[in-house]
Amino acid sequence: MTPREHLDTARIPGGGELKLYRRGEDHVILLGRDELMNSRMSGSEEALAVMAAERLKGRTRQSWLIGGYGMGFTLRAALRVLGADARVEVVELVPEILDWARGPMAGLTAGCLEDARAAVIVGDVGAAIREGRGRFDAILLDVDNGPDGLVRAANDGLYGAAGLAAARAALKPGGVAAYWSAGPDRAFTKHLKVCGMAVEEVTVRARANGKGPRHTIWFARKPGSRRAGR
Repeated sequence: MTPREHLDTARIPGGGELKLYRRGEDHVILLGRDELMNSRMSGSEEALAVMAAERLKGRTRQSWLIGGYGMGFTLRAALRVLGADARVEVVELVPEILDWARGPMAGLTAGCLEDARAAVIVGDVGAAIREGRGRFDAILLDVDNGPDGLVRAANDGLYGAAGLAAARAALKPGGVAAYWSAGPDRAFTKHLKVCGMAVEEVTVRARANGKGPRHTIWFARKPGSRRAGR
């Protein structure tokens, strides 16, 4: 068996650390003993973008916000399905994640960080949401294990009442907020509905070939419709 090689360690703002490992062509990012990301499991992260785009079909000049770069699967999928007039902002909390994307995981990055439609920012996606009132057609969040946070306690603010209200305010009329999770959460579905969003809960497979663990994505649509050309 090919041995697993530890490539680097990154500290998470607020506490904790991530470790990047490689085994052959595969890469894994761990938090302690918990596996957060695996390069062999891209299906649900890609679905996050592809299914959001399906729900916004027909809109021009779309503006997207993606919380968490991870291994770049969601960003690459978004750039693949969006038009040339789109704009995608990615906010990543841990700067070393982007160093890894340009370094040992450059093969996974596949040039997405150089795409003219994409802007990658090191920072807190919660702040970007709060400052983006009425700005985004889509907000895609894959910053933790889901509403039941694992990486850092501060992420809970994205999934609580204030965080959901901020996301709703940051969307354009008819815009969609999509939330990735390792599993279902009935309470979170209820919170989205209480926030005044039309909610779809979808189960997707972790692997692009339709196999692997089942993950959950919520698509929450803000009421209203955008005027043409805006």
